[in-house]
Amino acid sequence: MECMIEIENLSLTMKKQVILSDINLTFEKGKIHGLIGRNGSGKTMLMKCILGFIRPSQGTIWVDHKRIGKEVDFPPHTGVIIETPGFLYNYSGYNNLRFLAGINRKIGKEQIRDAIKMVGLDPDSKKHVGRYSLGMRQRLGLAQALMENPELLLLDEPMNGLDKHGVAEMRELFKKLADEGRTIIMANHSAEDIEVLCDTVCEMDLGVLERIK
Repeated sequence: MECMIEIENLSLTMKKQVILSDINLTFEKGKIHGLIGRNGSGKTMLMKCILGFIRPSQGTIWVDHKRIGKEVDFPPHTGVIIETPGFLYNYSGYNNLRFLAGINRKIGKEQIRDAIKMVGLDPDSKKHVGRYSLGMRQRLGLAQALMENPELLLLDEPMNGLDKHGVAEMRELFKKLADEGRTIIMANHSAEDIEVLCDTVCEMDLGVLERIK
């Protein structure tokens, strides 16, 4: 299988504290890869390094054969949810995504509407995001990550705030995306989500990564 992400000898130290320790790992294309571990174990920091948000103390990361921090600052064709999605609370979900889409200018109104429908929201709703439930904001965050049709998705706790029905819907969506050839890296505290969805699983503990599936 073709490799989407390759990580070599990656370490990160901040304020004399070891956050990530000598990580070597590959993620294959077209699969769902799970990251598990306690809060503060380093999962989110690893994602931020892959995205180029944080520069590691040593080591190299290639995403789709491009070296992060050298050839590209941010991996192209990538959708992201890191921590809690942030939106403008006085605007509708559609308008929030319209503003974000204006940054790259890759997509138009129909693609935005399609992404909102894909996650089970109504693109015609005038309700402001400030009146959304936690689950609705999480769905909108997923729509934001998906709307530009990315090849790679990095999702930090993507089921956060979703009820049982919402979790089931998102599981089916992620399976469909992987079947279409997308690569998904998912940090998740739910053992059931990991078991049901993921082709590979890595466990992070105090910055040390171990592949367990």
